[in-house]
Amino acid sequence: MAIIGFMMKNTKNKLRVIGLMSGTSADGIDAAVVDIKNSRLKVLAFDTFAYPPSVRRAILDIEKASVAEICRLNFVIGRLFADAAVKLCRRKKISLKSIDLIGSHGQTVYHAPKGRDPSTLQIGEPAVIAQKTGITTIADFRPADIAAGGGGAPLVPYADYILFADRKKTRVIQNIGGIANLTYLKASCTLSDIIAFDTGPGNMMMDRAVSLATGGKHRYDAAGRMALKGQIDARLLDRLMSHRFLAARPPKSTGREQFGAAFTDKVYNDSIKAGLSPQDIIAAFTAFTAASIVSAYRRFLPLMPDEVLLCGGGARNPVLAGMIGRLLDGHSKVLFTDDLGIDADAKEAVSFAILAAATVQGVCDNVPSATGAKRSVVLGKIVPA
Repeated sequence: MAIIGFMMKNTKNKLRVIGLMSGTSADGIDAAVVDIKNSRLKVLAFDTFAYPPSVRRAILDIEKASVAEICRLNFVIGRLFADAAVKLCRRKKISLKSIDLIGSHGQTVYHAPKGRDPSTLQIGEPAVIAQKTGITTIADFRPADIAAGGGGAPLVPYADYILFADRKKTRVIQNIGGIANLTYLKASCTLSDIIAFDTGPGNMMMDRAVSLATGGKHRYDAAGRMALKGQIDARLLDRLMSHRFLAARPPKSTGREQFGAAFTDKVYNDSIKAGLSPQDIIAAFTAFTAASIVSAYRRFLPLMPDEVLLCGGGARNPVLAGMIGRLLDGHSKVLFTDDLGIDADAKEAVSFAILAAATVQGVCDNVPSATGAKRSVVLGKIVPA
């Protein structure tokens, strides 16, 4: 359990909120139960619930899906999100009736914030979640920011500010999910000081390469063991680091549209033809994630941070974390959000509990300096049970 101080408008003495999250890697559903009382936040429970293999395959192949299949998946995933909330409470012996709200990020299946008609789509029908749990559900957080001229991402800087802002230390909260994203919190910052953006791929390309290398037997590089067996090919790494997304100035966000299966499969197959081993490719993809993260600090942050707090699934990859530390070369101390009381795996789910609480209280919880929105807005749609 973790207890973190923060300030938030509150119309009720205590809110108990379940945060639900599934990232672009589609590994499963993260669920956290969070108590928000006056100026305190307490994480009561956290767990991850894997998607059934058929659902995960359908999500990863969503670009080939028909409208009918996406429609069906919307309700299937809604049921799975509801089940995750119910199972977590049951496992931790928390009464479902004690839950005031559910905040659900849903499952992103397409994110296109640029161009003539900016848009985004997260599925996991919140009406299904509300009806199956009997709990008011807040979901679909991204569209309000896009409607206000923003990129609809990153969504969590508001929560990062609440959880980790410090009077004396400048911090980067570095999430490494399918996509990697940062929140920069200078010492004594205000919400308007926040810089946040996607840095590029997180685990997405590594996970895909592992799946290709093992014929689908493994979904990720456990403890970075496959990367350790490979040699990083400098030419491949240079090619990856020339990707145009890395040079684009923030605010910016990305997803599998740029770093997903289509892109990764081509790079992987070209590299195999060039004589690289699967382990070499995984090593290069791991190095690409690390290098793109640290490159973003040097390119776009006013100062290198005093501390980098790692979270998300990639934080559990010691090879990746070690690469990031070496590239920082002592300029920043590398920690984990666990070191400040928030489980690195749970941080995103906790963030959506915080965002849901803000939504029902009418608190603007996007960060225009991060998303590029023209104004602050209240995120999310409220679906009564």
